[in-house]
Amino acid sequence: RNEFLLYYQPQYNLKTSRLVGAEVLIRWQHTQKGLMSPNQFIPIAEESGLMVNIGDWILSNACRQAKQWRDMGIDLERISINLSGQQIQRGNLVDLVRGVLDETGLPAFCLELEILETYIMGQEDKDIKMLEKLRDLGVHLAIDDFGTGQSSLAYLKRLPVGKLKIDRSFVTDIPDNLDDAAITRAIVALGKSMQLTVIAEGVEHEHQATFLREIGCDEVQGYY
Repeated sequence: RNEFLLYYQPQYNLKTSRLVGAEVLIRWQHTQKGLMSPNQFIPIAEESGLMVNIGDWILSNACRQAKQWRDMGIDLERISINLSGQQIQRGNLVDLVRGVLDETGLPAFCLELEILETYIMGQEDKDIKMLEKLRDLGVHLAIDDFGTGQSSLAYLKRLPVGKLKIDRSFVTDIPDNLDDAAITRAIVALGKSMQLTVIAEGVEHEHQATFLREIGCDEVQGYY
């Protein structure tokens, strides 16, 4: 019924305080229940197999919006879109992304695809090769919710990704929670040592952004 909406959460460079991108967030404007968040319907979409169709719709509409913004002179470096495991498993993701970029006219370097750490760690070589093909198209790749899964550093170095995203669960109570602060420092240090960009999500207060800037985190996103 055309009730899905896309919201865009800004991403900022901490060194320059410049808007550099936005992550796409889906909402459902339900006729009876009002505005519904993804955790109210995405798990059902995944269980029923509808996540592939929804993911394709998000990709197409978000890329079209990003191209419109660029044409208006709004200089966003990239638009970030979450991929579901089902989209990757389907096997035609590279052709789909190439087709959407051709159709919308959005340059490949303006698109960033985020893959959940809990999904990508331990996947087969064919999935890594698919990601490599996406990278070869010029698309950026990021690992979402880093630190929440079963990370293997030996496996991580094989992935053709350029960014780690620190999960909001570690950001909420920094710098007061010493354990979360230590984990956040470690992820930033790991990313830097592997020449990866590090972005923290869930930044809602100035003291969080200040701490992240001081420890060398590159970018932030959140309600702040």
